[in-house]
Amino acid sequence: QVQLVESGGGLVQAGGSLRLSCAASGRTFSSYAMAWFRQAPGQEREFVTAISSSGDSTAYADSVKDRFTISRGNSKNTVYLQMNSLKPEDTAVYYCAAGFTYYSATYYRSDRYDYWGQGTQVTVSS
Repeated sequence: QVQLVESGGGLVQAGGSLRLSCAASGRTFSSYAMAWFRQAPGQEREFVTAISSSGDSTAYADSVKDRFTISRGNSKNTVYLQMNSLKPEDTAVYYCAAGFTYYSATYYRSDRYDYWGQGTQVTVSS
């Protein structure tokens, strides 16, 4: 069992930056693929970014590519999401997810992940 706790959300002006953190419990964090998803009001949850267990492979949604960066600190059982050049359309609840396997072709599917955090709110004002 893995428990995930997100932090770092908040209110920021357009063009600003935030760094989200997701702390994971358990001694096998380094074996999990990790991802961030987000859900805006009235919309479905959507994929943002994913990283393999080793950190060697990453993937991004087109909407955040070149603005967001995912990284992981396996010694700290934490995955990070650095968000730069934020836009109002980035406003959403951001969820951290962990999966047993990094699916190189279907990493964007929420059903590929086995554990989820409670989410952290990110609000970008115009």
